[in-house]
Amino acid sequence: MAVYSMTGFGKGESTGSSYTLTTEIKTVNNRFKDFKFRMSSLFNSIEIDLRSKLENEFKRGSFDISVSYKKNDKAVAEFYVDPKKVSAYLDLMKPVFDEKKIPFHVSPVEFLRSDFYRDEDTGRDEEMSVLAKKSFDQAIAALKVSRSNEGEKLVVKLLEHLGVYETCLVEVEKLKNLYPDMVKDKLTQKMAEKLKDYKIDETRFLQEVVYYLEKLEIEEEITRARIHLGKLKSVLKSSGEIGRQIDFLLQELGRETNTMGSKSAHPDISSNVVEMKVQLEKIREQALNLE
Repeated sequence: MAVYSMTGFGKGESTGSSYTLTTEIKTVNNRFKDFKFRMSSLFNSIEIDLRSKLENEFKRGSFDISVSYKKNDKAVAEFYVDPKKVSAYLDLMKPVFDEKKIPFHVSPVEFLRSDFYRDEDTGRDEEMSVLAKKSFDQAIAALKVSRSNEGEKLVVKLLEHLGVYETCLVEVEKLKNLYPDMVKDKLTQKMAEKLKDYKIDETRFLQEVVYYLEKLEIEEEITRARIHLGKLKSVLKSSGEIGRQIDFLLQELGRETNTMGSKSAHPDISSNVVEMKVQLEKIREQALNLE
């Protein structure tokens, strides 16, 4: 089972003795399922069946469905005039003219009026319904291939963004051990400036520094981010309906990333966190297209 994008296009065409039916289905992303049919009222009786097929084959998306038909060239060549109607007209009118002794002249052009056209074949509706279902099935099959191909391309792109995120996370993990010394030196310098005329308990001061640094510790956030990152990679390499799973894991990753940024004032950590947020946002936007 593949990963499907909600963006795709499928076309199907089915030809019968008199008509050719064409079905086109275009889809874009949607949180739920939405169907918009554009077709002749001739197909009203099978719309529920067509809708049911889409319901069974796809999980999410906005579907724009067009069903059209045209008369085949061979059928058009047979012409529309009904010889029986022409004969009935002549049989009716000629005796009247003969009785009145009026010359009876008929131009063939007169029989091009719609009054003399053949009635539509009584089996037309049945033929059209069968052809519509065939072309619809073909369009669905083509749409699934299209959405699968788009899904594969999208997953590759998302994994690239995750790779950038992970590279930045590795840098943050390296820098986290440099951060305590920087804060300690900064606090010591500040205290020395503010309290140079006062004697302070260095042990007590260092305890406060340690307490302060513990609040700024980001080891737990890094660990949880790695766990969520591993799960997200696993989901992207799986199959089926993964859009909602990705959305949840992105929320968790975003939460840990934001906490790293708010806790750390180290410039290099901050710049990496900004890039991590950028990558998560790119993943979020593009993952909206996954089923």
